[in-house]
Amino acid sequence: MTEETQGVETAHHYYGSSQVDGFYSAVWGGESIHTGSYLSEHESIATASRRTIERAAERIAERLGRPGTTVLDLGSGYGGPTRYLAETFGCRVVALNISESQNERHRRTNAERGLDGLIEVVTGSFQDIPFPDAEFDVVWSQEAFCHSPDRDRLLAEAARVLRPHGDLVFTDVMAADGVPPEALHQVIERLRVPDLATPGYYRRRLAELGLSHLEFDQQNGQLRTHYERLTEETRSRQDQLRRLVGPDYLAELLANLPLWVDACRDGRLSWGVFHARR
Repeated sequence: MTEETQGVETAHHYYGSSQVDGFYSAVWGGESIHTGSYLSEHESIATASRRTIERAAERIAERLGRPGTTVLDLGSGYGGPTRYLAETFGCRVVALNISESQNERHRRTNAERGLDGLIEVVTGSFQDIPFPDAEFDVVWSQEAFCHSPDRDRLLAEAARVLRPHGDLVFTDVMAADGVPPEALHQVIERLRVPDLATPGYYRRRLAELGLSHLEFDQQNGQLRTHYERLTEETRSRQDQLRRLVGPDYLAELLANLPLWVDACRDGRLSWGVFHARR
């Protein structure tokens, strides 16, 4: 098995597990599974996660609102961002995601909300996007690229399917520039990837791919607040989570989440919104 295939299989297994699904549903709200933008340190995780979608979408609101705009959401999870974009702007969205269990839930929710006519949910890997060149006006992603075994290829694929003057918008959990990979090995062990990208890497690689107008809204403090909130919620819901995910998985969470908080406090992690144009 190649490193790439192994990485894709790892992501498939991780996101297809009932334990992960139970945790995201109970603690994250089961709608959007990405970092929130908080107005207060005790705000609801689901509310803050929704605000991140809104703030990222504001950057390209004019394009999203144009008739006929098509969006590709890479690593779309339960579909919270996908539904927001389709419902708010009326654009057509293709949601590409590796986990069929998440995709089944995504499709059901779309149908319940009357959005299945605007959203197509596709099971597949963003390492090999199953669409032709220059197919989409916007490529969107939130906290999915950190799971990629080959980010060079992933970004090349994202750029390939963008139309001329199309927009790439994504958020990601990253290592801070200058932080050696070994400083985060214990933190990211559950992700089963050797390292995280850095802001500097994304800047360089996107420029190499010919993307311009690059903006990065760095919000490291939001990542810290997010993992503090996840830790608080996990500790306060231990009885519920023990039933949902089992005692072993709960113990892993309680051991791992504080490591993310510490890494944020130490300045080893970075997070924010990237926007670039082809």
